[in-house]
Amino acid sequence: MGLLNLISLLGMVGLCAIAWLFSENRRPKYFPWRVVLAGILLQLILGALVFWFPLTRDILQVFSGLLNVVFDAADAGARFVFGRNLVPVPGQEPLLLSPLAPGAAACTPPSGLVVPGFCGIQLGYVFAFRALPAVIFFSGLISLLYNLGIMQAITNFFAKVFYSTMRLSGAESLSGAANIFVGIEAAIAVKPFLASMTRSELCAILSCCFGTAASSTLAIYVSFLKPEFPNILGHLVSASIMAIPACFLLSKILVPETTIPVTAGGIPDDSVLVDSGDPANKAAREADYEDDIPRETVAGEPIQRVSPMDAAIVGALDGVKMAVSIAAVLILILGIVYLINQLFGWLATLPYGVGDFFTVVTLQNILGALFLPLTVLTGVSLEWNELWESSVIIGRRLFETAIPPYQSLALAAARPDNPLSDRAVLIISYALSGFAHLASVGIFVGGTSALIPSRRRDISELGWKALFIGTLATLMIACVAGVFYLPGNNASILGEPVAPQVAPSPSAVPVPSASPTPEATVTPNRTAPAGSTSSPSPVSPASPNRTRTPGASPSASPEDGSVGMLNLAPVAFAPSLR
Repeated sequence: MGLLNLISLLGMVGLCAIAWLFSENRRPKYFPWRVVLAGILLQLILGALVFWFPLTRDILQVFSGLLNVVFDAADAGARFVFGRNLVPVPGQEPLLLSPLAPGAAACTPPSGLVVPGFCGIQLGYVFAFRALPAVIFFSGLISLLYNLGIMQAITNFFAKVFYSTMRLSGAESLSGAANIFVGIEAAIAVKPFLASMTRSELCAILSCCFGTAASSTLAIYVSFLKPEFPNILGHLVSASIMAIPACFLLSKILVPETTIPVTAGGIPDDSVLVDSGDPANKAAREADYEDDIPRETVAGEPIQRVSPMDAAIVGALDGVKMAVSIAAVLILILGIVYLINQLFGWLATLPYGVGDFFTVVTLQNILGALFLPLTVLTGVSLEWNELWESSVIIGRRLFETAIPPYQSLALAAARPDNPLSDRAVLIISYALSGFAHLASVGIFVGGTSALIPSRRRDISELGWKALFIGTLATLMIACVAGVFYLPGNNASILGEPVAPQVAPSPSAVPVPSASPTPEATVTPNRTAPAGSTSSPSPVSPASPNRTRTPGASPSASPEDGSVGMLNLAPVAFAPSLR
């Protein structure tokens, strides 16, 4: 075990200490020793299975391949609705034709000459037409699997694991297991027991919402990093599993259990109502379960799920709401971040030394400084520049959600100067997984309060604690990744990036084809995707990594405006970084 691996291992203990410093009750008698020890051990076992045993990695790769087929299916549906230009067939990406700038003899990289006098600009990854339809498809698919009873079997298995090893209450074990695959919907699995839950149980359930990523959003993260991190999907799935014990142990430290939960005896059965002693709550639960078939609403109209097709349709419609919510939150949050950055930019122009100060003090750097001690605990690096850049990327999630930081991570991983090592890419990928950002507070607190209005006050108070726990939990699973990452097995852990296709020279064939220039490299300033903000962090020296090939720009603007669109098969550019 190297020094960085040891730092990551001690970082797990350090994160527990931070949670204890902010605990509601620091008396030794309430410290959850069994939950903490079992939670850490469970994470280490899962990490060892993922990183050290080839069979587990092979299983994850097979699982990733199966899920990639699901992503392809989502693209197929979106392609029918939006067309091949916006959702292209792999290897047949369209090119925008832009005339050469006046007086220019060649196209500006990364564009290439397609036909005489015109440059081909790759359209790139359009978030609204690629990522959001995948959310809709996944939501419908998960609802279908729940209707068929497949998801219940999986969640019950994990619930029994968490209950037997950590001795949690049955309800929070079941809800936490459901959080591996869904988001706030996991609370619905234990809806009959929410009103009678203790504060510690409610905090644990909310923390699992913040610390994990719903399966419907995995497509977004995978699309960004897959060109440089082909095995990212399997690692995100393992991160969601490891995050559950991390959330449980940290939440039990922050809000210790001081009473006996109603479901302390085992995993609850949906068909059995537990009398909490409150007649009003009991009557409400009986009213919710008076029918054999659960009632749902579409556009305010009550319906009954009676078939798998109904379940899939209702799930897809729920996915539409989720996709619209994601787009709305991104527009709002990134717009606010832009205004704040503009304010810092204006302050940077002030004279008398004020401008020099605000040239360095930006929102991204403030968040980077705030998260720097926590980033050090993950053991991401001992080199300052790499450590600082990692801290800035991780810190940005708090305000900007995880989507722009994942975009920035993909760009940094593809840069030819290699500012981030493979170890850093892996650890940051784990640290960014989850919904631990400000935008989720309203979603999770509001959604849970709607299920149990009588506990609205408790949920509002616990929401911020759960956000804190979710942040620490994602950093803890990043520590687990750091513990088991060893130099030399990078390809088996991250996967080998696919080399871009090289088109023949236009002079070699009569058919027009794109001809990328050797200088087509990705830089954060020229190719930053919409919504992402580059940090003014220094560039670190090159670090030993897998051989990386710079990809095409995910968004390139023509000099003179595009005048047409051309479909080439296969396209000559490297895969988009998305």
